[in-house]
Amino acid sequence: MEAMFDAIVIGSGMSGGIAAKELCERGLKVLVLERGNEVRHRQDYQDMVMPWDMPNAMMVNEEELARDYGVQRECYAVNSLTKQFFVKDSEHPYTTPEDKPFAWIRGYHTGGRSLMWGRQSYRLSAMDFEANARDGHGSDWPIRYEDLAPWYSHVESFIGVSGSAEGLDQLPDGDFLPPFEFNDGEAMFAAAVAAHFDGRKVIPARVANLREARDHHRAMGRTQCQVRSICERGCSFGAYHSSLSTSLPAAFATGNLTLVHDAIVDSIEHDPATNRVTGVKVIDRVTKARTTYQANIIFSCASTIGTAAILLNSRSEAFPRGLANSSDQVGRNLMDHLYQLLTVGIYPNGPDSYYFGRKPGSMYIPRYRNLPGQEREAFLRGFGFQGGFFRTGGASTAIGQLGIGEGLKAGPRQLGPWLSYLGGFGEVLPNPDNRVTLSTTETDQWGIPIPHIAAEFGPNEFAMIDRIMEDGRAMVEAAGGTVLFQKSDPGKFGLGIHEMGTARMGVDPANSVLGQWNQAHDVPNLFITDGAAMASSGCQNPSLTYMALSARAADAAVSMMAEGVL
Repeated sequence: MEAMFDAIVIGSGMSGGIAAKELCERGLKVLVLERGNEVRHRQDYQDMVMPWDMPNAMMVNEEELARDYGVQRECYAVNSLTKQFFVKDSEHPYTTPEDKPFAWIRGYHTGGRSLMWGRQSYRLSAMDFEANARDGHGSDWPIRYEDLAPWYSHVESFIGVSGSAEGLDQLPDGDFLPPFEFNDGEAMFAAAVAAHFDGRKVIPARVANLREARDHHRAMGRTQCQVRSICERGCSFGAYHSSLSTSLPAAFATGNLTLVHDAIVDSIEHDPATNRVTGVKVIDRVTKARTTYQANIIFSCASTIGTAAILLNSRSEAFPRGLANSSDQVGRNLMDHLYQLLTVGIYPNGPDSYYFGRKPGSMYIPRYRNLPGQEREAFLRGFGFQGGFFRTGGASTAIGQLGIGEGLKAGPRQLGPWLSYLGGFGEVLPNPDNRVTLSTTETDQWGIPIPHIAAEFGPNEFAMIDRIMEDGRAMVEAAGGTVLFQKSDPGKFGLGIHEMGTARMGVDPANSVLGQWNQAHDVPNLFITDGAAMASSGCQNPSLTYMALSARAADAAVSMMAEGVL
């Protein structure tokens, strides 16, 4: 039995880092349990490798990919300079039905997926928090936008989000740094969309990259983005938010944080006499030695599927279906976003100009269908687009070309037409049959039952896909372009890497797991603030919401402890 802590946070990633920071800054002694190995900020990144030093043009050996990264290879960010940030699927198995493939993209190390995330940072709106109550799908959120708005601002200021104020009800503005400006192709497209489609707006992407650094960012050793767009390797400049560059250093600065690596959580202990969780049972990743850590409160930030698996494996006489699962909702309602719905366009008469650098985010088209006051579409909820423009031709045309002297130099000076890509991101409805369970026959190398994930898109999502593809084509053509390619078959469930919903918040304890403070209905000193807590998905990238919920819950938990409620 190990020393007692005020709080244990399971997971050091996006939500765990923020939870640890907020708890430590309020004076609690906090233990963070990270199941993977240590990654050190700057020392363990490959972001300073020059193009001419890249082994095999960053490609991973095909044999190694097939053997160890069968699922992870489907993520665009996996290459020879980043593969150490992704799990080896061969070492971390899970199962799915043959007809319901699920792509579980993971990173087990300090900071988790906050090292490799896409950094798109959008608030959910009042409409999103009201959606379940309005149309009857899922559990009614126990909070509304106004409850989370100050915590969105709190997190945005701390991590640094670059974006533009647009005054849109469906995509609330935040505490922004200056945006990364449109290039001329994007500006042309934005003007055309505004001219041809009422209610649609193309805006600069809102990204957790520092367009400029504020004093509190510089005080943490962070500086502005260098517009290299190799963020998935890690950033030695600290120019984007990750747990390594931002939240964990802030927690360590308090002197209140203990971080243990290679700590695989087996289960959470519960005392039926007091109805409190008392500790976390851990297996050492390397030695397989078992340890129990104790604390007054526990925050599970182990990821949507990871948290569900821990709760389901924490069975007891008091909770035979898994900890905090009297509602039978733990593991259910797994959501992701519709993803890889692509429209590619070409613009032969676009602006005769070029641009500098590779922005970390280009443009975003917020949801514009099924808004209040509009006629209902053939589907519920809505979708948005992420995309950008780039110019063809240039230096890349000289690669591999034979020649010498002026003739060879002339080719790269010729620029080709602009190309655009629009990727639709659609909301997925909560569905109790999309769920995570635990195998009754198979365990991993640490003896823990492996997850079984069964999820599929439903009729509402497929009806939405048709409109996404129609709208993508219409916008390209309105801007003077020609559609070169469309992909209407969505990526696998999970490949959006926005999995959420397996321990959802709700007003009614009979059909939800968590209440208004991300506190388990069944067990008052257990908090869950990762994606598992989400009651609906919206169509916006969810990480900013996870962080805001984590900060809000940490503040509430400390207040409850001070009042003697916990």
